[in-house]
Amino acid sequence: MQNVTDRIRNPFGMRPDCPSFVPGYGDANAEFHVVGDRPGVHGGTAAGVPFTGEPWSPAFLSALTEAGLIAGLAEGVDADGVAIDGDPTALDPIRTDRTFLSYLHMCGGDEAPDEGSYADMERFFDAELRAIAAHVLLPVGARATGHVLEAYTARAWKTEVDMDALHGEELLGAGWLVVPIKDPADWSDGDAERLVAALRELRSTDFRRESDLGRFVAGNDPYLVR
Repeated sequence: MQNVTDRIRNPFGMRPDCPSFVPGYGDANAEFHVVGDRPGVHGGTAAGVPFTGEPWSPAFLSALTEAGLIAGLAEGVDADGVAIDGDPTALDPIRTDRTFLSYLHMCGGDEAPDEGSYADMERFFDAELRAIAAHVLLPVGARATGHVLEAYTARAWKTEVDMDALHGEELLGAGWLVVPIKDPADWSDGDAERLVAALRELRSTDFRRESDLGRFVAGNDPYLVR
């Protein structure tokens, strides 16, 4: 089923009860859904776009571009995805195609939310995730990875998540493929290349895992299910 919205910023009109927030951004019909922790950890406050405006943002966005998940930065923005002149939220700085970017907890602020706040914000994240219905989830960092693995796979992660071991690895979830990404603030030599190679390999396969059940319904159109 195709989403009818063509909005890139906050396509589903999320309005959490917090003074400032950074909603999801990208293609509402995405095949890849990149999931961060929160704006205080994974950027986005200046441009209103997840994963922008941090010292590590250029390297992270470059890796996603090389892997084919985003089409690069639009004209008029710097390497962080922030507008060079004028209102930083006036542009759509990242040209996405079949990729969506969001957080577990979209509210801004430097102070870390408590567990109750994360639990309360889960409804917004889950609503975006299920509305997007991407084929591949790419959680970034230990918190996002632990949550995605516990909530959307059959794996129970009760110990510390080893992001060095999981970085760029393909894991089978309950209706999704999961490819964890080490927190880009902690990347060292080879981490970007490892991620790019893994995503390029994944994109060369039939990662959608769809079946055509059109023969069971009237008409000649395909009916693809996962």
